[in-house]
Amino acid sequence: MNSRRTIFFVFFLGAIFLYCACSKPEYQYTKSYDEVQMARVAGNASSTAAYETSAMAEDDSMQAQDLPPGSGTVSLRKLVKRAELRLRVENPEATEKPLAGLMEKYNAWPASSVVYENSREYVIRVPSQSYDAMLAELSGLGKITRRRENAEDVTLRYYDLESRLVTKRELLKTYQGYLGRARNIDEIMTVERRIADLQQEIDRTGTQFRNLADLVDYSTIDVEISGPQGSSSYSKPTLGEKLADLFGSFGDAVSTALVVLTGIVIYGVPAILIGIFLFWVLFGRIGLLKKLWRLAAGKKIKDEDAKPSGENQA
Repeated sequence: MNSRRTIFFVFFLGAIFLYCACSKPEYQYTKSYDEVQMARVAGNASSTAAYETSAMAEDDSMQAQDLPPGSGTVSLRKLVKRAELRLRVENPEATEKPLAGLMEKYNAWPASSVVYENSREYVIRVPSQSYDAMLAELSGLGKITRRRENAEDVTLRYYDLESRLVTKRELLKTYQGYLGRARNIDEIMTVERRIADLQQEIDRTGTQFRNLADLVDYSTIDVEISGPQGSSSYSKPTLGEKLADLFGSFGDAVSTALVVLTGIVIYGVPAILIGIFLFWVLFGRIGLLKKLWRLAAGKKIKDEDAKPSGENQA
């Protein structure tokens, strides 16, 4: 009897265990497009970040081999360089040809140039690797009266924009691939809106990155070349010059008054005469308008007097 109970109990436990194992719930969780893409992008971003980190480390080690001892990884930094240089020369015009030769030598170009009688001003864009050499040769064109240099470190911003651009492009590829697997029009419209937003973000970030990269790749040198200081010295006007200016101003005032009076005589007097003539003809002794008015009023009175007599005859 006990053995039967034992067998039944073991059989019962086995049935319960088998039922629990076979009836394990399966979660059919359908993720949204955003959750799926975020998971994929997280994987892509992590792999991209790992790749960039390893690539930068490898690039760092390769460049460190070419650098002199103690220089570190300065070449990996992204710097925006700008210099202001003021020179004094004997003849500013004579410096135009040597300056053009330097720009051709270092593949630079003038972003703007202003030519004055005794000075020249240039804004020169030069590749960053040739910045120091060209600045040194420019300093040799004349006597330096002012030299100022500035280097802004934009390394963090540069690599941040670059990584954000890479991540957004990877996310755009993910959405574009996901668009072909959309099941209805609502999903298609949702994905297309997200693709349009991403494209705008990519364009905006790409513009910022290109502008920053241009400032990093090409440095700016503001050059001002002036002639001898004595050639532009200021001298106070003499008594004769002051009197000449005074009488000249008086003569200008008199000539202006004469022009005004002449205009009044030529145009004002005929206009006044014509106005008087019209008034005399219309309202004066002739009085054409008065006569017409009286004629019209008399005709109206006659018509009103004649109308009752005609009705009585009828």
